[in-house]
Amino acid sequence: MSLNIPADTARRAAMPVLVALSLAHFLNDMIQSLIPAIYPIIKQAYALDFGQIGIITLAFQISASLLQPLIGMYTDRYPLPYSTVAGMGFTLVGLVGLAYAGSYPLLLVAAACVGIGSSIFHPEATRMARKASGGRHGFAQGLFQVGGQFGGSIGPLLAAFIIVPNGQSSLAWFCAAALIAMPLLGWTASHHALATPTRRPGQTGGHAHEPEIAHRPFREVAFPLAILIVLLCSKTAYTASFTSFYTFYLIERFEVSVQTSQVMLFLFLVSSAAGVLFGGMLGDRIGRNKIIWFSILGALPFTILLPHVGLVWTGVLTIVINLVMSSAFAAILVYAIELMPHRIGLIGGFFYGLVFGLGGLAAAALGLFADSHGIDAVYEVCAFLPAFGLLAFFLPSLRGSRAA
Repeated sequence: MSLNIPADTARRAAMPVLVALSLAHFLNDMIQSLIPAIYPIIKQAYALDFGQIGIITLAFQISASLLQPLIGMYTDRYPLPYSTVAGMGFTLVGLVGLAYAGSYPLLLVAAACVGIGSSIFHPEATRMARKASGGRHGFAQGLFQVGGQFGGSIGPLLAAFIIVPNGQSSLAWFCAAALIAMPLLGWTASHHALATPTRRPGQTGGHAHEPEIAHRPFREVAFPLAILIVLLCSKTAYTASFTSFYTFYLIERFEVSVQTSQVMLFLFLVSSAAGVLFGGMLGDRIGRNKIIWFSILGALPFTILLPHVGLVWTGVLTIVINLVMSSAFAAILVYAIELMPHRIGLIGGFFYGLVFGLGGLAAAALGLFADSHGIDAVYEVCAFLPAFGLLAFFLPSLRGSRAA
């Protein structure tokens, strides 16, 4: 027997879970954002070059990317909602390690622990957000990501006004964030477990109350998935140039202070919160294809102009660029899930993992490039990456999936 629950009632019931997941995402990504935010401090303290800074990002993001698809694949068959609590435990250990690391290798290990925590958190949290969406998948993913974007953006402010004046060991103060996130994730996991019906023998995906959607053969989804991956590559590589090197660019080119550069990095990152929610909501209405097209290709004129303007316009353009480009990820993720609706954990883990992995590789490569060609050249080369947005033209429409 099934119960027909009005859509508005189901959405209202699920909203507290979505808000809690967004808050947990805020705390998780706030901790992660402290890694690049302290780069100017540890670069001087450990006498690091740009290449070594890029390797720290690589250690964090590779550890985050390699495990996520595997965890997502496993939880598609056997959901583990309480695993998010364990993931936050890894993040806590990594944060303590970053605060008290006495050498460069220990910094790498600590950064990798934070990455492992992210690899456990994102696939299962993505599934819970999808389940609590009430059918508004773009809105749910957008709201979930708003928390992450706000958390990621606040790191530079925390670095500027807390960590820079008090030193590297003050990172330990933020263990409180992980300790708050653990019971919050336990609460969302308990709601997910109670709302998930018992799985029938042989059932490997979805939930009993979800509509049956036909599986597409891999040959039908391989080409659009490949396009999504290329688009995500271009977006992530451009974003990596800011998260790892924007503060150095501002300090070297405009001779601003470390705190001023951190505030400007915050303005760049916080603009993405509005972008992801806007992109998710609008994608529910007009289609993912149009949002993906606009969000990547639309940034091209601004990225080309950025390396040739003064300090004020640099700040303005970076906000506009991130506001436009950040609307892409929610649309890309929901589009990919609509291609393979019975593999939510795998898709969530793969695409979040892809963001981390590509970001780490891009940071390492751009660090080496900056050492040999200068920091200004990084932004002159990366300016043309949004041109890959033209590939969105070849994405097929999935209106049938959204109707389902």
